[in-house]
Amino acid sequence: MSEATGATGAEGTADEAASAGGEPGGTPGAGRRVRVVLVDDHRMFRTGVRAEIGETARTGVEVVGEAADVDQAVEVITATRPEVVLLDVHLPGGGGVEVLRRCAGLAADAERPVRFLALSVSDAAEDVIGVIRGGARGYVTKAITGSDLIASIFRVQEGDAVFSPRLAGFVLDAFASTDAPPVDEDLDRLTQREREVLRLIARGYAYKEIAKQLFISVKTVESHVSAVLRKLQLSNRHELTRWATARRLV
Repeated sequence: MSEATGATGAEGTADEAASAGGEPGGTPGAGRRVRVVLVDDHRMFRTGVRAEIGETARTGVEVVGEAADVDQAVEVITATRPEVVLLDVHLPGGGGVEVLRRCAGLAADAERPVRFLALSVSDAAEDVIGVIRGGARGYVTKAITGSDLIASIFRVQEGDAVFSPRLAGFVLDAFASTDAPPVDEDLDRLTQREREVLRLIARGYAYKEIAKQLFISVKTVESHVSAVLRKLQLSNRHELTRWATARRLV
């Protein structure tokens, strides 16, 4: 993202990595410390992130807590007062936006602010805009590399805004617009998970690929697809793809 937008891309040059606390060609954050809480409802994903970034002597990141739903997240964040929270968008209990709402006082603390970086499989505009309006300092997708994620954590700690490539445009467009987005009653019938499955189906992913992406079983994917087709009164995935494309959800 360009300097004119006031935000920093999640993938940078060697010089940018150095400015985030590391050396060119080295690990971002080396020689510095940041306390982090991981919030994601998939235990295997949290384990993978902890293994990737949580070796404190190497990365500078100290993982001080984990949570799998909204209530756990608020409890852990309040108890540990981390500097950065890696926050999934879709969580049991109300989602990442609800965590942001309930932790607004911690985020607003002038002396010890808790800052939030959304980390999600979703790259949907409404998800990005929702958590940024809720108070998150950035949004990166789960396709991000470990070193880029570490660099993003340190930038958010410093108060920078960080986005994966192309996502920043959603935010700029949303905040530049004076008109509220139209309500899509059909889309509102779907749960957040059903919307994720819908988008991946519309992009041509097979059930096994969707299951791997979302850390769920193939049977669960099939159940979500059946629910989406029933709610939208569609007959097959081809009609579903056309429906999603017409609404620019793909």
